[in-house]
Amino acid sequence: MGIMVNIVMAPCGEFRGRKWNLLDIVTAVVFFSLHCLCVMAPFHFTWPAFWVAFALYLVTGLGVTLSFHRNLAHKSFRIPKWLEYLFAYFGVLSLQGSPIEWVSSHRYHHQFTDTEKDVHSPLQGFWFSHMGWILDSGSRFGKYGGLKNVEDLKRQPFYRFLHRTFLLHSVVLLGSLLYFVGGFPFLAWGLAVRMVCVFHSTMLVNSAGHIWGKQVYLTGDMSRNNWWLGLFALGEGWHNNHHAFDFSARQGFEWWQIDVTWYVIRFLQAIGLATNVKTPTEAQKRRKALQNKVMAAEN
Repeated sequence: MGIMVNIVMAPCGEFRGRKWNLLDIVTAVVFFSLHCLCVMAPFHFTWPAFWVAFALYLVTGLGVTLSFHRNLAHKSFRIPKWLEYLFAYFGVLSLQGSPIEWVSSHRYHHQFTDTEKDVHSPLQGFWFSHMGWILDSGSRFGKYGGLKNVEDLKRQPFYRFLHRTFLLHSVVLLGSLLYFVGGFPFLAWGLAVRMVCVFHSTMLVNSAGHIWGKQVYLTGDMSRNNWWLGLFALGEGWHNNHHAFDFSARQGFEWWQIDVTWYVIRFLQAIGLATNVKTPTEAQKRRKALQNKVMAAEN
């Protein structure tokens, strides 16, 4: 494993003022290829392909928002191990890396939010916070010296397996299945269009979610609540709420703040599958809001 890491992280050349390694090049080629397939998708439109893409958007999107983010990164609730692994596998099919890598980056993001050590802050520009950081693995891993904050996941063989093989599942196996079932339309829509939509919905939380919208809480960072991002990203757009109470399984605190991920968690709780579901109390929110009003008045 160590030899493979050294190979993919070894510099291959320079472009646009920085060094690129094999991992960066492969990542760029994969993303470019998926976007090219998206351009071709309208010419191969079928309703079955569209609905397959929509269903996979929900399933793999929840794999990211419910599993990678709220369950694994923040431990906002507990579910049986078989269900935890199932949702994590759905997240792997989004092509956003392994649970180990995703959770590690996100935990570092909360530790160093909107500082020079933040893995994807718009302080370094919109492009960097949205996508540039993914294409710069040397900077991404070099800031922290590796995956040191995910020992809880690294102890589990299932997550170590997914860390080594996530490309096999998300591209090769799922892509082959889609092509076998529905030909090129299923591949273009169920793989490319769906992956690109889920990818950008997640990345917009990192970029737009720290630039556009309203701040309900003065969290000391640039996080914003953004209604259209809340819709697109299955509830992740209520980002200022999240940074104020990052332990919370619920991010849309108001009835009108649509949070699809929370609705699923709440359903799992109702049928007894989700336990230890954490949310801020009304008193906690009032204290936080009062504290912010005092801070704002003093400034």
